[in-house]
Amino acid sequence: MKKTRILTLLLVLMALATKNVHSQKITFGESVTWDRHSLIIGGQRVCPVMGEVHYSRIPADEWRQEVKKMRAGGVTLIACYIFWNHIEELENQFDWSGQRNLRTFLTICKEEKMPVVLRVGPFCHGEVRNGGIPDWVVKSGCRLRSEDPVFLGYVERFYRQIFTQVQGLQWKDDGPVIAAQFDNEYRGRGSYLMALKHIATGIGFDLPFYTRTGWPELATPVPFGEMLPLYGDYADGFWDRSIKEGVGNYYKAFNFRIQRTTDAIASEQLAPSGSQKGEESKGLQAYPYFTCELGGGMMQSYHRRIYTYPEDAYAMAVVKLGSGSNLLGYYMYHGGTNPKGKLGYLNETQRCLTTNYNDLPVLNYDFQAPLGEFGQVNPHYYLLRKLHLFMHDFGELLAPMEVFFPCEQDVKQGDDSSLRWSYRTDGKSAFVFVNNYERFANLTAKKGVQFDVCGTTFPRKPMTIPAGSSCIFPVNVCGIRYATAQLIAQRDGNLYLEQIPGISTEIALQDGRVLRNVKAKGIEKPIYKNIYLVTSDEAGRLFYDESVIQELGVSAPVNSSIVFEKIRPAGPLRPITIGVQKAAEEPVDEDFEWAAAYRIDIPAEHDGLLRIHYRGDVARLYAICGEGDVQTPRLVADNFYNGLPMLYGLWRLPADCSQLELRILPLQEDMPIYFPREADITPGEEVIKIELRAR
Repeated sequence: MKKTRILTLLLVLMALATKNVHSQKITFGESVTWDRHSLIIGGQRVCPVMGEVHYSRIPADEWRQEVKKMRAGGVTLIACYIFWNHIEELENQFDWSGQRNLRTFLTICKEEKMPVVLRVGPFCHGEVRNGGIPDWVVKSGCRLRSEDPVFLGYVERFYRQIFTQVQGLQWKDDGPVIAAQFDNEYRGRGSYLMALKHIATGIGFDLPFYTRTGWPELATPVPFGEMLPLYGDYADGFWDRSIKEGVGNYYKAFNFRIQRTTDAIASEQLAPSGSQKGEESKGLQAYPYFTCELGGGMMQSYHRRIYTYPEDAYAMAVVKLGSGSNLLGYYMYHGGTNPKGKLGYLNETQRCLTTNYNDLPVLNYDFQAPLGEFGQVNPHYYLLRKLHLFMHDFGELLAPMEVFFPCEQDVKQGDDSSLRWSYRTDGKSAFVFVNNYERFANLTAKKGVQFDVCGTTFPRKPMTIPAGSSCIFPVNVCGIRYATAQLIAQRDGNLYLEQIPGISTEIALQDGRVLRNVKAKGIEKPIYKNIYLVTSDEAGRLFYDESVIQELGVSAPVNSSIVFEKIRPAGPLRPITIGVQKAAEEPVDEDFEWAAAYRIDIPAEHDGLLRIHYRGDVARLYAICGEGDVQTPRLVADNFYNGLPMLYGLWRLPADCSQLELRILPLQEDMPIYFPREADITPGEEVIKIELRAR
């Protein structure tokens, strides 16, 4: 009888422990504060997931659906640049119409209950012409990104225009705008950033907090608390000058480390700050550790054709959480398409007046993000989503936990000598973060692994961590003493864990029971009382509202035999010139008069996603518009070849389009370009196949 009562008491305590972990919920208008750990919204600690999307790079009639998809992916904050030259390309001519209509976008975010962090510039970068600063400002002669009164006068006028779009939609008005970032990747005097803030607040911006990028190190600081510094990391960079694989310091993104800053971002324009050589300053440690540019993917520049893998983003995110971050901000989370300019293209090139470091596609800004240029769902959308469920349901517990680094932090590139791991704890509960993945490194399985955390040694017998694994193990959480499975979610009193491929699941409960060699049974049947064990695929789709995603059928071709015909061979090869930034220059419009040309028949029902599998240097897709003899080609998509197919959403076709023409410039011998191992760089060009897949 006594034994039964003790067991009953333990089960009650287990249930209470489970109940004490709350899912975070962000409600407009609630109080927002912060401390060195996290944001505190409505009195509750939260670990938000922030996803970057650029509203002016997406057609307005697609905004609502895309915001819904971001939210379904676990994003709880949207970050968004406002590109000045998208709005005031011509002096004093402000264009807030169509897909530039910020107010409409923010209204949709309010209706969809999605908070927004506006990155208001004036300099944004974002791979746009001049970093978003209009040509007329650059040519005016004022000193850009400075306290020059002329420049600040232009900025104030622009900020006033932004405020007309934001007024009534700020957080204090129960609107979605919760914060604003000033400038971007700025390394000068903090007084410039403060001047921008004074302009904004003087106009009427009144937000819970303000931010800046935490890289590079400022020449002089801003006063403490005025702006939260946000950080980032990427698995690779299109901006590097090298055309070799695996260059730079990107490997550090896969190492647990106390340092928040990195010298891998914008390395073509910013000299290394040296901030990774020691511990962060006490000033930085007094701020919460947030990111705004954790690589959700990577663009291709002309000279450097990056190909990313789903594991890149996921491993980096696990490492950031395991290094103490309490806000994961992805750049980009949703790709897009550059809008048409009034004076020309709006992409960054080496021929821009300023910020001319790289040649980017004219239109394509897919970024290989979780949600691509046309809203297509990429594999890491679901892979990251299971991590976002964890942050949502256990953020309040995780946020105040301190981080400990049992392993070496200064791990060399490709070092395979030991397991990389860390843990975060409040002294009672803990989460163990494991990463055995590094881009291009092919790390091997680690044998004989046991962890000793919070006085608990687990598993019972040493285990093997498979090659490529990134995962999180709970210790003394929700009635679980430890588990070699990843805690994903807690809903309606039930716990959901993911069985990590290649790792035998062992779950020790606080009631003394140990479940060994457990197999996943999915969401239909618990493995024990309120505990469910699911596969990795099931983990990414837990509680997923499939009606939100129209593209769920993308894995099955609607029509895999789209008719195309080569109508013109390629002409003379163009000379590949080296630009002012010592990188190969992309082709210009005139070069495509000599490209190989293909005619593509448009299906009668063309509401799908066109996937063009091809080999070549650069491809451009033109819609042939007009009637009779008056037909003109209109550029609708472009692509720098990296081994992946070129995409185009046929629902975006102009109404008067009768057919499509694909033009491809051939690959050449010994091009001064980095191509990934996945690309076939045999000289020449060809279209292999064209598929139409469900939207």
